[in-house]
Amino acid sequence: MGILNVTPDSFSDGGLHEGTERAVAHGFTLAAQGADIVDVGGESTRPGAVPVPEEEELSRVLPVVRELSAGSVRVSIDTMHADVARAALRAGACMVNDVSGGLADSQMARVVAESGAPFVVMHWRAPSRSMHRHAGYGDVVAEVRDELCRRLDELSAQGVAREQLVLDPGLGFAKRPEHDWALLSHLDVFTGLGLPVLVGASRKSFLATVCATPHGGVPAGRDAATTAVSALAASAGAWGIRVHDVPANRDAVRVARAWHSPARRG
Repeated sequence: MGILNVTPDSFSDGGLHEGTERAVAHGFTLAAQGADIVDVGGESTRPGAVPVPEEEELSRVLPVVRELSAGSVRVSIDTMHADVARAALRAGACMVNDVSGGLADSQMARVVAESGAPFVVMHWRAPSRSMHRHAGYGDVVAEVRDELCRRLDELSAQGVAREQLVLDPGLGFAKRPEHDWALLSHLDVFTGLGLPVLVGASRKSFLATVCATPHGGVPAGRDAATTAVSALAASAGAWGIRVHDVPANRDAVRVARAWHSPARRG
């Protein structure tokens, strides 16, 4: 899953792809580089980010979704807002990626259920502007698993089919670095729930704790660490990875696949 932020303030690439023309061009580049899905978002969810008006989010993402979808690119809409999800699905998006797992908007479950589209359900405790205050855990793996399972039950009760669901443990969202590493090292707990698992580690700050050079202090300096996580996540059974740098991470996934399936080598 290639990341396409049509925002001025995303933590890694805010402003780089702002505007329809630049965003669409980058979306086609991501697809050409090997992204199976291009994830289009119009509202930053970086720590401390504040919401944008829904009308502004729609104006950012809808033209991009339309043009990419018309060009045969599989598009996911990255949004917490039901009206944005509905409009993007009508414009050609084939998946909804909601970092709140439907908790931020009570109508999201209905939109997803009616559409039948795949729905990425991320572990979420609070909005970006205050999530750092909710990063307290006794056993982070067990608590994230249990909270995700409760959310799945709630979505099921609201009509969302189990086969629509993709799980995301929510790295960096109400998590400290030690929590993120624990979740990654126990990814089998989440793949063991029997649903596809998406891992979104790309360029996140927890990777700086293992970077060997000062470049780890900036998001783009964490790309090598990201590819290592991608290979390990693929080996652990992740369904997908959400990344900024598609070619390197595509290769990392292919290495993991070849490692486990000798017939695929060469």
